[in-house]
Amino acid sequence: MNRTCIVIGASHAAAQLTTSLRQEGWEGDILVIGDEPHLPYHRPPLSKAFLSGEKTAESLPIRPAAFYQKNDIQFRQGRVTAINRDQQTLTLVGGGGESEQLSYDKLALCTGARVRKVELPGSDLDGIHYLRDMADAESIKRSVAEGQHAVIIGGGYVGLETAASLRQLGMQVTLLERGPRILGRVTALEVSEFYHRVHTESGVCIHTHVPVAGFSGNGRVQKVVCADGTEFPAHLVVVGVGVMPNTELAEMAGLNVDSGIVVDEGCRTNDQNIVAAGDCANQLNRLYGCRIRLESVPNATEQAKIAAASVCGKSSASEFLPWFWSDQYNLKLQIAGLSQGYDQLVIRGDRFTGRSFAAFYFKEGRLIAADCVNRPQEYLLSKRIIAQNLAVQPDRFADESVPVKELLLADSPVLVTVGGCSQTA
Repeated sequence: MNRTCIVIGASHAAAQLTTSLRQEGWEGDILVIGDEPHLPYHRPPLSKAFLSGEKTAESLPIRPAAFYQKNDIQFRQGRVTAINRDQQTLTLVGGGGESEQLSYDKLALCTGARVRKVELPGSDLDGIHYLRDMADAESIKRSVAEGQHAVIIGGGYVGLETAASLRQLGMQVTLLERGPRILGRVTALEVSEFYHRVHTESGVCIHTHVPVAGFSGNGRVQKVVCADGTEFPAHLVVVGVGVMPNTELAEMAGLNVDSGIVVDEGCRTNDQNIVAAGDCANQLNRLYGCRIRLESVPNATEQAKIAAASVCGKSSASEFLPWFWSDQYNLKLQIAGLSQGYDQLVIRGDRFTGRSFAAFYFKEGRLIAADCVNRPQEYLLSKRIIAQNLAVQPDRFADESVPVKELLLADSPVLVTVGGCSQTA
């Protein structure tokens, strides 16, 4: 009898999971259900190359349609509203509102995350945007007008990347951050100060300690109103204040949820027939000794491979080193590891006037993370040190007279553990 694996969510994780299923020997049917009229596509360029016009929609698909056809991977557009674990069925609602029941043998939840929306006076005005999918990015692009005012709410990576893209498109850009600094949740103060300087030099006006109270306009946004009464003119607004994992479907089905869908080392949920991968999944990271939910493409890809092996009845797990990247202007930031809990920061390079440096995060003398701006050698070395938990001498990292290849001592011993980390990164 032919078996069926259904994947909910046409995401990065879904693209890899379906590919890996065939590679692992799954001979049954594969069906991917997504709520967008697109095959899985690359999302990181949306705030960068796609928004700036360097990439087109045609260049975004992760794999071409011919690949899925060749591997007999089917796609349906719709929304899954319920999972019946006892009967191994799910309820699919199509675009016209019609409902049907689909049966599965194995189920993969790749539901990702959604933007956190603000509920403030005027937040329903035209011209207020969020950026999570292709439709969002296309809507922003249609609102771009050279010389007009754009206001970015939120000083995280998406906010900064969007600010850079809109500035390069000729808009006047103001960024509002309610906290004391941009990138406050994810980097050291020194890295925040560097990006504050770079964006200011590029013409972005950054205001911190500025909570937004609402928006005003006649049908379309014209001003952003702050809690202290300050108003900023706005032709368009982009809100980037974080995301929330899409776990409601899993929770209704009785799966374990705790800041994400709880999975084991094989990406299996508490139901042996259901796996989860990507931004929605909370998994133990053995390198850092705690459970985390990561919002990153590399993590989604790695988890999808493991989940596919589990679906096929194979044992697979990995000690995955989290890594990320961010492109802003001519800067490529490459991040290795998780910096939460560091007790020493070592800077290599000139962060005050230059545009190339690296920040190394140490905990009890051990390297746990690195932010590398236009420093690929330091980034690759950091990944190796953290992944292998090698002993190093922190002070040597600040001395640029020491070549990168010599920062790692030939007889560097392997340490026992890196330590703890935060719940979500």
